[in-house]
Amino acid sequence: MSDKLFIFDTTLRDGEQSPGASMTKEEKVRIAKALERMRVDVIEAGFPIASSGDFESVQAVAREIKDSTVCGLARALDPDIDRAGEALKPAASGRIHTFIATSPIHMERKLRMSPDEVVKQAVRAVERARRYTDDVEFSAEDAGRSEIDFLCRIFEAVIAAGATTINIPDTVGYNVPEQFGAMVGRAIEGTPNADKAVFSVHCHNDLGLAVANSLSAVLNGARQVECTINGLGERAGNAALEEVVMAVRTRQDVFPCETGIDATQIVPGSRLVAGITGFSVQPNKAIVGANAFAHESGIHQDGVLKHRETYEIMRAEDVGWSANRMVLGKHSGRNAFRSRLQDLGVAFASEEELNAAFQRFKTLADKKHEIYDEDIQALVTETNLEHSVNERIKLVSLRVCSETGETPEANVTLWVDGEEKRGSAPGGGPVDAALKAIESIVDSQTELLLYSVNNITTGTDSQGEVTVRLERGGRIVNGQGADTDIVIASAKAYINALNKVVTAAERGHPQGPEL
Repeated sequence: MSDKLFIFDTTLRDGEQSPGASMTKEEKVRIAKALERMRVDVIEAGFPIASSGDFESVQAVAREIKDSTVCGLARALDPDIDRAGEALKPAASGRIHTFIATSPIHMERKLRMSPDEVVKQAVRAVERARRYTDDVEFSAEDAGRSEIDFLCRIFEAVIAAGATTINIPDTVGYNVPEQFGAMVGRAIEGTPNADKAVFSVHCHNDLGLAVANSLSAVLNGARQVECTINGLGERAGNAALEEVVMAVRTRQDVFPCETGIDATQIVPGSRLVAGITGFSVQPNKAIVGANAFAHESGIHQDGVLKHRETYEIMRAEDVGWSANRMVLGKHSGRNAFRSRLQDLGVAFASEEELNAAFQRFKTLADKKHEIYDEDIQALVTETNLEHSVNERIKLVSLRVCSETGETPEANVTLWVDGEEKRGSAPGGGPVDAALKAIESIVDSQTELLLYSVNNITTGTDSQGEVTVRLERGGRIVNGQGADTDIVIASAKAYINALNKVVTAAERGHPQGPEL
């Protein structure tokens, strides 16, 4: 067994299948670059056959990424594989990831194919993928409910056909650690040519066991784990990259392998993904949650002060948490701002975007005495949201009157398709009034599915970060906004989401057949 555990990140593919988490090409490239800085081994950039937008996103990531392998997903069908091969042409290192279902229920009810036909189709797919790259991964969809003898049979056949990675997914999150680990071990042991491939796992979190199942598989011989930043993914999500990486690193007495991940990039990567997708991280989330290294108990605090290891099994700094403050004010220069961005691993696509972020920083510095790294990340996210979405709607001004015993009323001025428009509306509260005033102008005919507020830092002058989720005609989008005024942040988030709704994006639903 190799002592290297490969980390395969599928945030850009499986993570994007979370309702409302669809990303633009530019956003995917930003996240891919963050994953490259993190030294992720394989970045699954998308499902090229799904739409022209997904194809272009995979192609763009393949063009930009040099130090990680870029992967495209394909069903075991000729058009899928050819499309993936075409998208990956610019890649310095490319992988085609092809799959077919192997459980009895899937073969019979979904594929309507016999086991012999499934094996033949899998072999054909791997052979076709080899025309484009020597790096081919094969996945047995719903392996967690497949018969072990059939898995060994199909694995032997696809390895002989040229597959170099074999993935065993728990597609529906049905397995438990002891059972799943044993199955992976039996599959490796029962495949005659298993030594010619790396065995991988891809676990879903429906029972909250994705990380546990993945780690059990590692103990039984798996040497690649497929995961996502923050555990993002459809339904309950996927195994969280940060938890897998830090479990293996912290418990080297248990795991006979190690990753090549730069763990100091974990928290910046987590913030970036949360900002782009609008899926906030819960405070008590392991590794990347705001409370992950907080100690409330007096006994715990006393112990940590005397000797950190009494209650902390890893250092916050090791995963990218920093107490650094950007002590700059409204008189600070552009170079100091640029330098701090570089320290945070932030790079803008153009000087125009940098200038826009700097202006936001100056505006914020007029409102807040101390600017934290979290504030800078929020500014960067807002700047990128503005430049990645075709802004047909812009907030010009907002005025809300709220008084005890009186009905709040909002007056808003928007810039809509080059024309200034005004609207007003009463509401149950200032936020409700503001959003209704916007709707009085736009009439989006959307349904508000989610409204969420998080404070970015501490203090009453903290920026509030608002996430809204809108649905129209089956399409779900997330919008984000940040400001020290929570009503303005709410209006920004709502308008950001509306721009995504009204912009005709040439994208199909990112959800292809799941793994």
